[in-house]
Amino acid sequence: MLFNEHLYSVARRYFLGRCAGVGLGAISLAMLESQLRRSNADESLQALPHFAPRAKHVIFLTQSGGPSQIELFDHKPLLNKWAGIELPDSVRQGQRLTTMTASQKQLIMPARTTFGKYGNSGATLGEWLPHMAKVVDHLCFIKSMTTEEINHAPAMTKFLTGHQIPGRPSVGGWVSYGLGSENKNLPDYLVLISKMKRPSDQPLYDHYWGSGFLPSVYQGVKLRNAKDPVLYLRDPEGMPREVRRSMLDSLHHLNRLRHAESGDPEITTRIQQYEMAWRMQTSIPELSDLSDEPEATFRLYGDDSRRAGSYAANCILARRLVERGARFVQLFHPDWDHHSRLSSWCVARCRDTDQASAGLILDLHQRGLLNDTLVIWGGEFGRGVAGQGQWDSPDGGRDHHPRCFTIWMAGGGIKPGITYGATDDFSYNVSDNPVHVRDLHATILHLLGINHEQFSYRFQGLDFRLTGVEPARVVKEIIA
Repeated sequence: MLFNEHLYSVARRYFLGRCAGVGLGAISLAMLESQLRRSNADESLQALPHFAPRAKHVIFLTQSGGPSQIELFDHKPLLNKWAGIELPDSVRQGQRLTTMTASQKQLIMPARTTFGKYGNSGATLGEWLPHMAKVVDHLCFIKSMTTEEINHAPAMTKFLTGHQIPGRPSVGGWVSYGLGSENKNLPDYLVLISKMKRPSDQPLYDHYWGSGFLPSVYQGVKLRNAKDPVLYLRDPEGMPREVRRSMLDSLHHLNRLRHAESGDPEITTRIQQYEMAWRMQTSIPELSDLSDEPEATFRLYGDDSRRAGSYAANCILARRLVERGARFVQLFHPDWDHHSRLSSWCVARCRDTDQASAGLILDLHQRGLLNDTLVIWGGEFGRGVAGQGQWDSPDGGRDHHPRCFTIWMAGGGIKPGITYGATDDFSYNVSDNPVHVRDLHATILHLLGINHEQFSYRFQGLDFRLTGVEPARVVKEIIA
């Protein structure tokens, strides 16, 4: 290590020696520009929020794999009439298909569920979501979501970061950067991943909750679905707290000296993370211990909420986190990718999530937290109307479909009990009020009091935004 540092030092001296006055001047100017940019960034953050926020917290219930809108939300009764008929070219309009179905005929498969209308709003839901049916008057369904990416990793990357290529900050990272947290004993942005009853072959990549080009302090902190939510958080046996504090103080001093010498912003991140870990040693164990929850809580979220790491238990943790001031909490529940056996596997995922999602809405509402907590439920895309495999077989499934899908939102300034947007009779194309992923991001930021067009971070000479450079709009029609 020391030898490598020596080589680096020699190379740096050689470079500076070859640079003459103009080169040194340019380097000094670049350093001043960097310092000024950091100063300007701090001033821009001081202006946040840009206006009064409707939401203070976000819980993002991320359903990874592409839940089928045709079975769950987007009722299309005419599909029964057209069952087994090839999808017309006038509807498909050259839509790209994955390699899994490109070589087969696109034969229409009707919904495997029956639908009903629920609540005063008359929202339509499939029979696999009986608990959600009880809370529809709190929800806003967006049935006209659309994106371009047809495969999971790029679609989920875009759904969460605004761009299909990894390297951009996630929406939670942006919110952490812009607003921080109300509780300095907890990270701004926390991530919970469901502990599945059966292994899932669908990966969840770290960049889904990463900080991208933002300082790494803004990335999501993943809580493990195990006994210790955060590894190495406990002090070694026999180490008194005062000894740990003294060690951290000394380390803090050394890091400050190093930062003054190098100006590396990651050193500041390291200092902040050490201090956060110190505070989390008391806050996280208390947070993740559900033994103080009454029996009524477990009945509300369902029996699976007693299983550590389950989606239902994570929903309770999400509520506990926003109660304590956490800014952005993201749950990931994988295994919604039903290319086959949709009738059994999709039912299983609904059983995992239906009661807990509804329970979370009711719990937040009862505690007065729903007004300023924005809850989002959805995945990276939807499913196609054509059956994958034999359309009339119990083993049939559906392929990916980015052109239209459904999500729902609740609380945090969202109009309750409405449905926004619509698709054609095949749930294949958006027919009314399209909402692109960029529009969703703009709306989330708006509800948090942030103008997405004025919220940027300079990286490699460019001012980057979550919503990018293409047009994005705040969906004001769904805001109360």
